Amino acid sequence: MPIKSILNAESVAIVGASKDPTKRGFQTIQSLIDEKYEGRIYPVNPKEKKILGFPCYKKISDIEGPIDIALIALPARLVPAILDECGQKGINGAVILAVGFGETNAQGKALEEKTLAIAQKNNIRLIGPNTSGMMNIHSGLNLVGLRDTPKGSIGLLSQSGNMALTLITEARLKSLKGFSYYIGVGNEADIKFHEYLTFLKNDPKTNVILIYVEGMREGRKFLQQAYQTSIKKPIVLLKSGRSEIGQRSAGSHTGALAGMSEVARTAFQRAGIIVIEKSDQLFPAAETLACLPTLKKNQVAILADGGGHATIGADILTELSIDVPELSEKTQNKLKTILPQAASVSNPIDIAGGADADPTVFADCAEILLKDKNISGLLVVGLFGGYGIRFSESLGLMEEDAAHRMGKLVKKTKKPIVVHSLYGSEKSHPLHLLRYYNIPVYDSLDVAAKCIGVLWEYENYHNSYHVKTNFVLNPGAKRKPEAIEIINKAKNEGRSVLLEHEAKRLLALHGAPVTRDLLAKTAGEAVLFSKNLNGGMALKIVSPDILHKSDARGVKVSLRTEKEIRKAYSEIIKNAKAFKPDADIRGILVSPMADEGTEVIIGTKIDDQFGPVIMFGIGGIMVEILKDVAFRVLPISYNAAKKMIQEIRSYPILKGTRGKRPGDERALRRLLLTCSDIIESYEEIREMDLNPVIVHEKGISIVDARIIL
Repeated sequence: MPIKSILNAESVAIVGASKDPTKRGFQTIQSLIDEKYEGRIYPVNPKEKKILGFPCYKKISDIEGPIDIALIALPARLVPAILDECGQKGINGAVILAVGFGETNAQGKALEEKTLAIAQKNNIRLIGPNTSGMMNIHSGLNLVGLRDTPKGSIGLLSQSGNMALTLITEARLKSLKGFSYYIGVGNEADIKFHEYLTFLKNDPKTNVILIYVEGMREGRKFLQQAYQTSIKKPIVLLKSGRSEIGQRSAGSHTGALAGMSEVARTAFQRAGIIVIEKSDQLFPAAETLACLPTLKKNQVAILADGGGHATIGADILTELSIDVPELSEKTQNKLKTILPQAASVSNPIDIAGGADADPTVFADCAEILLKDKNISGLLVVGLFGGYGIRFSESLGLMEEDAAHRMGKLVKKTKKPIVVHSLYGSEKSHPLHLLRYYNIPVYDSLDVAAKCIGVLWEYENYHNSYHVKTNFVLNPGAKRKPEAIEIINKAKNEGRSVLLEHEAKRLLALHGAPVTRDLLAKTAGEAVLFSKNLNGGMALKIVSPDILHKSDARGVKVSLRTEKEIRKAYSEIIKNAKAFKPDADIRGILVSPMADEGTEVIIGTKIDDQFGPVIMFGIGGIMVEILKDVAFRVLPISYNAAKKMIQEIRSYPILKGTRGKRPGDERALRRLLLTCSDIIESYEEIREMDLNPVIVHEKGISIVDARIIL
């Protein structure tokens, strides 16, 4: 059943209706009355005859008319039976408020599975359980009990009722923007985040989507839908659980795997989502995107009435990768004609008391700055909106005039203005006028600067939108028969790990540059093979029972003479047997020592929320120490591979430092794409670890490889 019919329900049954004002069964009916909901309301309670003027029904089947949605305000244990009644009545959807499902324990999880099975049997779509409810603000369908939610164009999805209350309260007190829908997603037992996203994408009343998420059950489907939605409407998201304790808390709240990992952050950003990390920036970012045109260029002017604010604003924008460019000589000269001699006109602009007698100078400066073709937006910081409060009421009238002019300027130039004001929380009519003209005002300079930043982030995503980042996998696309034989052999032997030479052979079948190795069964074979190679040799134990060769002292390197090779072979076998006496030893892998270069690591794994992901970083023994890595959800494009390499902190090492030649980035990008193809082609592979990979001036060498099935 499409969820559109329940989110726009024209009739609702309140199961668990009550006369007690402290109960949700009362509050919801009162809210529906207060919001002037024009649909039909059916309270259900076997003990009451009337509630708030509405006839009360003993059971759902007694209701004579059709019902689109049921709000179930009853304990968890009663929900399955109620859903059966809803099914018999032909109800399309249900909102389950109760806690005590999958977020609690095994018993609760079993109850959630039973509840879902009954809903699916009866073709009922579920919101929740463990939800605060849902609201269609424009139709008055308020199943939350929250009053005075401002109407607007922001669609809100939240797994926390308190976070929703925070955002709605902030909108009511500090903004002229409001909401189209609020949906408490809850445990996602049935309707998932990506389904709500699909609905909001196509909803004409919604222009921006605001999300608070703790954990997702189908992360890849969410990314796929976000990719399609974000090109049409901005998505602003805060995902909690950055700390280990936060992850535990989030997981216990919804029962879903949680945590704001680097995988999640980069995946969301690749899907075009504006990722917010501070809760006080969440609604402002959504409001700004709902109000203003985006920045067409990454170039912003700062207009301040104090040097301190000007400097801080410049610092924050720079940290957000926003350019604060030098103004043209022509623009500076125009500013000089209207500002005091002490003013700084280079950018940031400090008007140095130029507004003390006439605050309309803000509008004069704004007009000059936004006419400059090298400036795409304006951040106003300082006291604007407070001159009439702090100094003289007559200055307030001038501020009102400036507000009118700046509002019209945004519409005329299609360039955004964001205002930071020390008086943002005061009852300032000039600031109210700015908001009326869709110029957002904040009393936090950090928040105001962040809002300028998201205008560029969203525009920049549109400029780089690429079909190869749509998160759609093509399983089996490039499978090789010999590789399948290698995998099947391991599985038939009861192994979940490919031996190193098997892993390297699979990689080689896909064109990866592995070293030329030989599995030697005797020391003589190792010596014979070494004669065909130039330079030093490395010997490594091969055993399905010894995954970490170094732990078993099963690796010897830089061997050159026959004597060294024979001695190393014997010692490795001896060490392996001492480490694990019953180990199944298949032989010794003989490999040439790779030429010098930079060691990197490439790894893949199956993420709990998003499926296959790939990691790249500085490698060798340093990977655990430095943790200098980048992640992407697979599949990746050539550009994504390029960005992965360039975003690690150690990238300058690859570029060449202190006389060293740069490494072969092109070959490295090709290897990342090859790994993406392999993981996409073989669903049997759970993890792949290439460490180290040596990046030479020309070419690369995969020195060690591990594949886990």
